[in-house]
Amino acid sequence: MKRRLVLSRSLSLLSIFVGAVCALVWMFWPEINGLITQNSQKTETADGKNEAPKDHLTLRQVTYADLDGWQSDDMRGSLRAFQRSCRAMVRRTDDRTVGPDARMGTIGQWRGACETALALDAGTLRKDDARAFFQTEFTPYLSGNGDKTEGLFTGYYEPELRGNLTREGEFQTPIYLKPNDMVSVDLGDFSDDLKGKKLVGRLSGSRLKPYYDRAEIENGALAGRDLEMVWVDDAVDAFFLQIQGSGRVVLPDGSVLRVGYAATNGRAYYAIGRELIERGALTRETVSLQTIRKWLHDNPDEADAVMNTNASYVFFNPLKTDPNDPDAGPLGSQGVPLEPGRSLAVDRRFHAMGVPVWLETNDPMNADRKFHRLMVAQDTGGAIRGPVRGDIFFGPGDDAALFAGHMNRPGQKYVLLPKSIDPAQWPAQ
Repeated sequence: MKRRLVLSRSLSLLSIFVGAVCALVWMFWPEINGLITQNSQKTETADGKNEAPKDHLTLRQVTYADLDGWQSDDMRGSLRAFQRSCRAMVRRTDDRTVGPDARMGTIGQWRGACETALALDAGTLRKDDARAFFQTEFTPYLSGNGDKTEGLFTGYYEPELRGNLTREGEFQTPIYLKPNDMVSVDLGDFSDDLKGKKLVGRLSGSRLKPYYDRAEIENGALAGRDLEMVWVDDAVDAFFLQIQGSGRVVLPDGSVLRVGYAATNGRAYYAIGRELIERGALTRETVSLQTIRKWLHDNPDEADAVMNTNASYVFFNPLKTDPNDPDAGPLGSQGVPLEPGRSLAVDRRFHAMGVPVWLETNDPMNADRKFHRLMVAQDTGGAIRGPVRGDIFFGPGDDAALFAGHMNRPGQKYVLLPKSIDPAQWPAQ
């Protein structure tokens, strides 16, 4: 009886909490809507010129002959990645759309390609057969942002940190779980024009306020709430873990705790490399993950202030390793393990998870060498904004960190859609 009473009271408090949030959104909807509308429309600059129009994904059908390097890429890793995505996709009903854009189709239109992929053995398949599968099942479309088909491609990796489950000795920097007082409001529930936009905040009395920023959290805003999942020995490593979104924490007994993205505080992401360039500490030619990390370690008195210019803060969950897939990477936003060198983070406002993407850019270590390969959209990130933007997952280890830290290249990407999708049936854009 006592348990039922506690449960009843908890449900009542939850109902009051949800009701309060909805009431606050309703009360302040004109201000919220006006602010978002104002920020998303064209604005006029001081010289009277209009800024760039709102981002808009365009798709233009091409042929495989247009894809440079298509015939030489080994796509068996891409097939493994696609199979993981398919296992998640086929569990959904056929009438569900696969993403925010109707042109990407429904689960029913993807089911045939997924079932064919899942019947293949990526471990024994020949390279030519893997390519034949994608070429038989899909049609390529050049992606653009309006009339611009070139975008920026960066990289990320799975870092390794040293940590302890209790705070002691050198282990003084916490990796936090998602706080239970965070409120996330999907504005798309209130207006179709606001799909993909949300507010993240906390209730303070009867008001909904922005969630604590990085500086507030670092200064103890979450202390004493039993949210510390693990303590690590390096604040700079903890900062870069948040940028990467997942990682491995090696504990004193040699065991490994894998951690993955749970949520952000909703604050805008700011690249601290830009801050260091503005301070004259680095230049555009020398800025990289490695040079930023070195500067932070070499300048401990200024490091906190520089890191706090990025108000965004990431919370984590512990991850389990799949015994049937022990070599797989961390979970991406689709909820499936990432494939090193074949998983791509994209802007989820425009792209669907699980979609194959042909990428044409240049090697991170040699700008004269091509980096053309088939990827699968399986992740997202706060800094990945725009229809022709991408972030390549390079995997774990020092080499992956080196490639990710230097990956900052322009390029193009082509979305591969099942042949069951007829462009003639696409809604007018």
